[in-house]
Amino acid sequence: MRIFSLVLIFAAVGAQWIAAERSFRVDYENNRFLKDGQPFRFVSGSFHYFRALPQTWRNKLRTLRASGLNAVTTYVEWSLHNPRDGSYVWDGIADVEQFVRLAAEEDLLVILRPGPYICAERDMGGLPFWLLSKYPNIKLRTSDPDYLKEVGIWYEQLMPRFESLLYENGGPIILVQVENEYGAFECDNKYSLWVRDETQKYVGDKAVLFTNDIVRDKDLKCGKIENVLATLDFGIGNRTTFEQHWQLLRKYQPNGPLVNAEFYPGWFTHWQEPPGKVDPAPVAESLRYILEVGASVNFYMFFGGTNFGFTAGANYGGPGKYQADLTSYDYDAPMDETGDVTPKYGILRDVIKDFLPLPNISIPLKSPKMKIPTIEVHAKAALLSPASRQILGSEVIQSEKPLTFEEINQFSGFVLYETELPKLKKDPSILTIPTLHDRAIVTIDNKFIGVLSRENLANSLAINAGFGKMLQILVENQGRINFEIANDFKGIIGDVLLNNVTLNNWNITGFPFENATQIDELIATVDRDSEINGIKGRSFENLRSGPMVFSGTFDIDEDEIADTFVNPIKWGKGFIFVNGFNLGRYWPLVGPQITLYLPKELLRKKQNSIVVVELQRAPKDGYIKFSDKPISIKEN
Repeated sequence: MRIFSLVLIFAAVGAQWIAAERSFRVDYENNRFLKDGQPFRFVSGSFHYFRALPQTWRNKLRTLRASGLNAVTTYVEWSLHNPRDGSYVWDGIADVEQFVRLAAEEDLLVILRPGPYICAERDMGGLPFWLLSKYPNIKLRTSDPDYLKEVGIWYEQLMPRFESLLYENGGPIILVQVENEYGAFECDNKYSLWVRDETQKYVGDKAVLFTNDIVRDKDLKCGKIENVLATLDFGIGNRTTFEQHWQLLRKYQPNGPLVNAEFYPGWFTHWQEPPGKVDPAPVAESLRYILEVGASVNFYMFFGGTNFGFTAGANYGGPGKYQADLTSYDYDAPMDETGDVTPKYGILRDVIKDFLPLPNISIPLKSPKMKIPTIEVHAKAALLSPASRQILGSEVIQSEKPLTFEEINQFSGFVLYETELPKLKKDPSILTIPTLHDRAIVTIDNKFIGVLSRENLANSLAINAGFGKMLQILVENQGRINFEIANDFKGIIGDVLLNNVTLNNWNITGFPFENATQIDELIATVDRDSEINGIKGRSFENLRSGPMVFSGTFDIDEDEIADTFVNPIKWGKGFIFVNGFNLGRYWPLVGPQITLYLPKELLRKKQNSIVVVELQRAPKDGYIKFSDKPISIKEN
């Protein structure tokens, strides 16, 4: 009995000693990290949990670890977890705690980037749209009291969830970021210090705080925060260039480990531009230069994934430079959109193994892909039909002036603006929307007139006299700006002009497409009563009556269900639901992305449902194809 007691005492003391020895620190004097008292450096890869289905997280993390990486980096997306004011989501694809635990189980440390702003080519940089609804004049990412209040409320919900997962509390989280590339945005030092202290309040000394900034003098000058480790982000280059980068860092941080917290092995892509590609050889060479000087590095991205639904953001460089991001976030990364390794993966692994020991994990084989036979979908309802308005539309709002998405508390989808035209005294008359965010289909009495576009600076079109009476402007949100973020309200911003005269008295209807059950209800309703669908006897090749909803079902004859890609090559522009899940936007008319990734986890053997919401053009035969590989416009 006495021996047993001594064993228990020894075990308890030993456990305390082990806990006391678990530490992660910055050794500024020797320009290095110390993990449990020993010199340490990380070679990490970015993988955003919200860009992959949770059923796939473990396999993707294991693939990442097999490359030799010893850490994974992820953002936390505020808008995902807090989609409405006071409403929070922590399960499914939003179970970030489970993601961190799985990373630890796969022998990976974690670098956490909680924002609150993340950029990441996500809608509004990951900030929730409702901030603009609640505070129309809010100054995001500043010391604006309204913004600080909401970030404080958010962090109260978020940060305690990571307490047990911080490194010195026994978890895998070694670093926590304070803001994100703040030097590219503002020099509000009051805000920088506040967000540092707000983060520190929850992290304490249990993990290391860091900032990350673009390699520009002004960015480091504004982004460096006192008592927070500064890091850089940059892509491929040569030794001389990299030495200049490190010298710039030393100007603002004379001591401490060298870190490239965003090293770009690929790049993202916008609609209407060629795919972003980066050759593997200079990436590998650049990685070697970084590691040879003892620096730590994080690949952005190592696995890119998918902007499912309406989550993709947009970039903006001034008038005519609004650029909506693709649904695919493949990023030309070492792991492709499905999680398979690419040739770049093997080349980079060969460099990593010269600096870190490789784990005893086999490189996973590529997962099987399947090509489902072509299926037929059927037109069910015009979006402007009475049935669609009743079931998919919000309650009609009457307003003298157009209201934005945010003013009617709508995240994405479409908003329909309708008003009666005055008698046209000029033929043609000129319709102008000076500030349109982002794209509008214009109809009169349900007859197509034209398209206006923020992307292409098309804000006026001619209207012939005698076309009809009811002007209808259906505005699509293509993604809020995600970098150097501004208050990017969506819809019609300001007035609509006809021959420079303001049009008033609008009926406004939102079509958010957030609830797949409503789409099912619409289809069931029009199947019972085809007279109310608003499409009888009309050709569908060119959608002259405005957008339409198509649907169909399909079975899978393969022995094993595998990943596949929906291929809407003959369609125009829209988005697709499969079994109630929004795969995202497609736009094969301009590309470069053609196919939409469809993970096997969303499929079943029998009676899979597919819904296509098409805005511009549908094939005569109504067929939807599938592919066993992704296809871009270059390949097609």
